[in-house]
Amino acid sequence: MKNGNERSGRPDVMQVLAGARPDELDPARLADSPRQREDLDRILAGVAESGASRSRVPGPVRLRGRIRPLAAATALAAVAASVVVVSTVDQREPSGPPDAHPQSSTATAGSSASAPDLHVDGRLELLSAARKAETSATGGTYWQTTTRSENVEVAGEKGGFFAVRTTSTEQWSVGVRAGAQSLMVSGLDSVTEPLTRADEARWRAAGSPHTVRFEVENSVGTNTLGLTMGTRPPMVMRTNLDDRIYALGPRNVSYQDLGELPSKSGELLHYLERLHAADSGAETAGRTAWILRQTADLITMPVKPAVRAAAYRVMADLPGVRLRGRVSDPLGREGVGVVFPGTDRTPLGITEQRLVVDPATGAMLSEQQVLVEPSARAREAGLKAGATLNYQATTRMSWGEHQITVPKNAHH
Repeated sequence: MKNGNERSGRPDVMQVLAGARPDELDPARLADSPRQREDLDRILAGVAESGASRSRVPGPVRLRGRIRPLAAATALAAVAASVVVVSTVDQREPSGPPDAHPQSSTATAGSSASAPDLHVDGRLELLSAARKAETSATGGTYWQTTTRSENVEVAGEKGGFFAVRTTSTEQWSVGVRAGAQSLMVSGLDSVTEPLTRADEARWRAAGSPHTVRFEVENSVGTNTLGLTMGTRPPMVMRTNLDDRIYALGPRNVSYQDLGELPSKSGELLHYLERLHAADSGAETAGRTAWILRQTADLITMPVKPAVRAAAYRVMADLPGVRLRGRVSDPLGREGVGVVFPGTDRTPLGITEQRLVVDPATGAMLSEQQVLVEPSARAREAGLKAGATLNYQATTRMSWGEHQITVPKNAHH
């Protein structure tokens, strides 16, 4: 009798899953293995880490990692031309209907019986992304990305608060060969406008101010910044410091440094743990959140495919990280959701950070800051729990042989 798969032409799902399984997950290798004992200890201990912070650590000269802090974004434009450290205004795209409160995919008291399965599915999706990442392209002259982003702020005075959004596109071309410079063009098609029609009405009622003011938090408290409504020209800056092209934890690293990173998940985790111990600012974040930040950055850097895959495997096994199964990113693309442990308190309320990964391609699709509990200021402006306050969605990430074109109207 013929095999049913031969008759239908469809692959056996279990064979596909088995084929995607890393060797370290082979059941034959798990029985009474160190990995199994570690997993059991982790479950019994109920590991959870909180208080994650998404702020970059101030320091001497710190180059930029791929996915930036989202909440500290808007202060860049005034100073970016004079510094190599780039902490830019992260500006994000409309996210559609807000989600409900994020759900943990791990089992909790009162959760449904299917909750643990969601966690298993999310982990398998990340491991699938790791397998796909192993087949990515390996080299070129420039590592180039294009991102679409949006940032939402609440401006105005009490009794007349309104939300505004700034959307833009950014191109980043990182030179990895001798003499190749790294350039970033930010603010392409940038525009700041009221978020909704209701916000536009409140903005007009306030006199249609050309400059709106909003609150931001920093290490010493809350400041008020201004944001110009309408369009603005793009800005270009050089982002390398000699041969150093990225920040990885407390270090500025070169392409050669990236090429020497360990490609086994256990070794990569130990490497990141050593960086965490050496980072004088790491106390502002929990260990898990700090390592998750570095793995997310690594995935979008010009590392070897095996290193990118190892970063996904480290991410899949970090304690305290919530995996949400299948979700959509702010551009409507489907992937697996990865939620940072802990939350952040901002002028707009309590927020959390999320990643969306495409397991079919191994691509990091987006990162977003989501409102979990809005402040009175945010509620008055109409923002609800589940609203995306800012996001950065990657639409291109590949090697190129030619430097990007700088628009003639770009500010330097």
